[in-house]
Amino acid sequence: MVRAVWMGAGLLCMLAASAGAQQVAPLPDVRQLMQQVEEHQKQLDKVRENYTYTSLTITEDVDSGGRVTKTETEETENFFVNGHQIGRQVKKDGKPLEGKELEKETERVNKRVEKASQTPAGKSMDSNVISIRHLLELMDVRNPQRLNYRGRATIKFDFAGRKDAKTHGIAEDLSKKLEGTIWVDEADRQVAHIEIRLNDNFHVGGGMLANIQKGSNFAFDQEPVKDGLWLPTSGDGVFQARILLVKGIRQRFHERDYDYKRFHIDAEQGKDVKVVGGKS
Repeated sequence: MVRAVWMGAGLLCMLAASAGAQQVAPLPDVRQLMQQVEEHQKQLDKVRENYTYTSLTITEDVDSGGRVTKTETEETENFFVNGHQIGRQVKKDGKPLEGKELEKETERVNKRVEKASQTPAGKSMDSNVISIRHLLELMDVRNPQRLNYRGRATIKFDFAGRKDAKTHGIAEDLSKKLEGTIWVDEADRQVAHIEIRLNDNFHVGGGMLANIQKGSNFAFDQEPVKDGLWLPTSGDGVFQARILLVKGIRQRFHERDYDYKRFHIDAEQGKDVKVVGGKS
């Protein structure tokens, strides 16, 4: 009996020593983590330029009781130029664009391709669009934790806009009224999932132009596709606003991304952009 007790005690000591040797790595600093995400994405920019994918977006207008009053669909072909994403609308409400609509969209896309070619990778083509890392510089971050998300180890943390942050432009001003949660894939240093909510009304032009209402929200997912590359897979959101103090807007949207393929672009100034598909 005594021998069995000592053997049991010895086994417990061995297990404790083994557990101590397999200590979980400490959580990374959140801001440093997001810098690594951005740097890793820059490394994959050239890989992204070899791919195209399709997005189907369903937008529903809803009344105050939540009943759908109108539904619109849009199908977009997405590709990357010099690290910048460009979407080309190919269908509207299930019908391919043609005639003047097609000419107008082709002209718009050609201009975006030209602008992307002249805009350094990593810098936004649009003044009111900022990166997630820059957004988090204006936020308080908290509650970091390591957990499993869709079978992969992720670092999850919450964020909320700082009321005292010094901001410039609409996007940065809006950040003060945002809160949400981010899941970052620990191995690939990619954003796997993000949820963002507006926690207070946001006035554009002092409220004379628009008032984006509290409760508007957005969620976004990415997953690994091929070549170590992550691309969007879905997005959902609710948007509520009042425009020019008169028109109220309540919309729900759902985006599904699919049909990831290799491709290359034939694009010259004054010529149509052609996306040439290859093997997925």
